Amino acid sequence: MSYPDPVYTGEAGEKTATIRPVATAPDLVYPNGVRVHYLALGSGTHGLFGLYRWDFGPGSSGPDPHFHRTITESFFVLTGTVSVHDGTGWKPARPGDYFHVPEGGIHGFRNVEGDDASMLLLFAPGAPREEYFETLAHIADNPLSPEERAEFMARHDTYWI
Repeated sequence: MSYPDPVYTGEAGEKTATIRPVATAPDLVYPNGVRVHYLALGSGTHGLFGLYRWDFGPGSSGPDPHFHRTITESFFVLTGTVSVHDGTGWKPARPGDYFHVPEGGIHGFRNVEGDDASMLLLFAPGAPREEYFETLAHIADNPLSPEERAEFMARHDTYWI
């Protein structure tokens, strides 16, 4: 494997780096207390990746086993214990643990211990996961019909096991 073709061809470099302080308010708060920080959107990374910080609140939460056809998903646990499904069953993941799921890989994650936990989620390429997260945050107040749910999940490359 080699480096890809250059994207930037200038000589002096550019002052384009961004910093997001840890104290920045979350971009999305779920009714159950989950807080989501949009660290890097696919729209800002030329579609290469999307990076999110997922802060669990108290109580059990997280998606059941599912897979994606077009994107990989990686998890890095920052704090607490997160239960991750690796296609064979649920396993505890603790701070510093890394979990990678290629396209088609069955996976899920949840906070089952009820304690605060935090992790990074990386999607590659950078699919627009924000609409998916935001719709799920409001689905309890505005339930989708079975047909609407099937279309929504397919549009967001999410297939439940």
